[in-house]
Amino acid sequence: MAFIELSGVHKGYGTGKQRTHVLENVNLSIERGELVSIVGYSGAGKTTLVSLLAGLIFPDEGTVKVGGKEVKGPSAERGVVFQNYSLLPWLSVLENVQLAVDQVFPKLTEGERRARAMKFVEMVNLGPAAAKRPKELSGGMRQRVSVARALAMDPEVLLLDEPFGALDALTRAVLQGELQRISQESGKTMLLITNDVDEGILLSDRIIPLGAGPRASLGPATVVDIARPRDRKELNHDPRFREIRLGVLEYLLESGKQKRAEREAAAPKDSGAAPSQTEAVRIAEVTS
Repeated sequence: MAFIELSGVHKGYGTGKQRTHVLENVNLSIERGELVSIVGYSGAGKTTLVSLLAGLIFPDEGTVKVGGKEVKGPSAERGVVFQNYSLLPWLSVLENVQLAVDQVFPKLTEGERRARAMKFVEMVNLGPAAAKRPKELSGGMRQRVSVARALAMDPEVLLLDEPFGALDALTRAVLQGELQRISQESGKTMLLITNDVDEGILLSDRIIPLGAGPRASLGPATVVDIARPRDRKELNHDPRFREIRLGVLEYLLESGKQKRAEREAAAPKDSGAAPSQTEAVRIAEVTS
């Protein structure tokens, strides 16, 4: 049995005519120690998928299991890093991380909890900034604190919901390198949600597209059989990288076309077809 397993998962919101069917028949298996990326359109249901695994919401149909146990609510065994930083502004970097450690490891002494927090602050290269408060940090540094806090809780699974989406390109590239290193050092099972296909390939053992919504479902998984460590600049010249990227993009673009066709077919003839929503998959580099 896989370490993470979603079987026949359906999830929607609202009731009656206002109901939106977000995910339909989602099946996903992740082995212990894998880093798997889910890549897809904005609004397709990627955050809903993370929320199901985090135990923040529950499926309408199907099962969500981690470690063979059905997910019935939030747990320290499943750490989550969202796009927004969620740091307490009156606490320092170290104190923000230690707050999580205090909750998960109450039997440790104060000194042991502080040492554990500092270990993970240093893991994300923020040792010199340990005494600073969030307002004194850049966006990239704040996101590193979020990652350190999640790792310090020693979760079995780390769920990353577009953790670098709000960052500039240069900072994003630096943190992608940090996540590669942390993944290799920690051996944690990780699920990365992203709308950047290149990022998904760069960081993952497998990449899986989530088709366009509503009623989004997962497409075929692709093993990223490219040697580590990976350098994004060098990957652009790697034939296998380009092959994987093209396959994922073709699936997503075809999925988007099908959904637009369905919306246009369902639109009242006298009012014209509803315009399609702007899609946010990063496709600019497909022809590079």
